[in-house]
Amino acid sequence: MRASRRAGGEAEVLARGRKFSADDLQLLLLALIAERACHGYELIKELAVRSNGYYSPSPGVAYPALSSLEATGHVAAASDGKRRRYSITDAGRERLAEGRERAQLMLAKLVHIGRKMELARRAYAGEEIGEDGAAGWTKELIDARRALKRALLLRDQAAPDEQRRIAAILQRATDEIVGAENSTGD
Repeated sequence: MRASRRAGGEAEVLARGRKFSADDLQLLLLALIAERACHGYELIKELAVRSNGYYSPSPGVAYPALSSLEATGHVAAASDGKRRRYSITDAGRERLAEGRERAQLMLAKLVHIGRKMELARRAYAGEEIGEDGAAGWTKELIDARRALKRALLLRDQAAPDEQRRIAAILQRATDEIVGAENSTGD
């Protein structure tokens, strides 16, 4: 099963089956290799760490993706004992630049899913969210997200005019969040 696409080309991470298309996985691997040269096993583990265990491509998926990246000249592989260490090439940097926003979004989704998994783990264990929050999120952000989800759920059957009003509110909030992010240099 391929990752579905929404309008705008955004990858939609699936709950079951294959989480990313072959192209998406190659882009994720390029993004990680651009951070530092790695062995294939290190790349698999890095994806697992960032997603808190949610996504760990099998060697049978990851190594063919790396071989494809090498065949297209996007990465170079050098022997490092019995392993191969992959580094990004100029062609790989160009491909990554073209897909940078998509790669950043996919990596952010992996981290987000990892945080949600941590919150779920804590909830199943009966742990309360303390004043410092959990999984890298403050208690205030967790509470605000939950309140927004509840509010949207309660307005699920709203008339079209009310849906447009809600959409305008959410768009203003989005613009403010993105504006704050851009003004801090993140």
